Amino acid sequence: MLSRMANLFTLGRIALIIPFIAIFLANAEWNMKAAFILFTVAAVTDFFDGRIARARGEVSALGAALDPLADKLLIATALILLLRNGIIAGAGVIAVIIIILREILVSGLREAVTLGGGSLKVTQLAKWKTTAQLVAAGLLLAAAPHGLIGEALRPLASGGLWLAAVLTFWTGADYAYNAARLLRANDT
Repeated sequence: MLSRMANLFTLGRIALIIPFIAIFLANAEWNMKAAFILFTVAAVTDFFDGRIARARGEVSALGAALDPLADKLLIATALILLLRNGIIAGAGVIAVIIIILREILVSGLREAVTLGGGSLKVTQLAKWKTTAQLVAAGLLLAAAPHGLIGEALRPLASGGLWLAAVLTFWTGADYAYNAARLLRANDT
């Protein structure tokens, strides 16, 4: 049921992507500060939706599907926009490719395993990965020209992006291994 509070938080995170894009692309001195604030509000909803669902007994299949999708959409949007503006450049492009490809791969693996009657459980490391991705994107927004902090934050933000990419690769490999094991077991 969509009226569940946790699902409304998740849908709100998805809905905030459109104004985030508009603000990010605005040709104004304030746009990066405002984009950072909006991104942070959206990212914080990720912290609350799961807690609210568990506290209120609102855990649902819809929520379980929407929550990671909302995370992926928000993070991919932020990273693509940061690439577009050159805030992520050079080797950072590889980190973004790792993140986006892993998210697509794991989504496909989850679907294949589910069709086979199994499931890939979200690991604690995967939750940390999502947190690292959200923090890295936030730091990069804050480090952007006219951002909340500016260029001085760029080395820390770039390090955060690479930390997120390493965790993303690691969890992707773990999910791929587990999915292959489950799919092989189903074929026998």
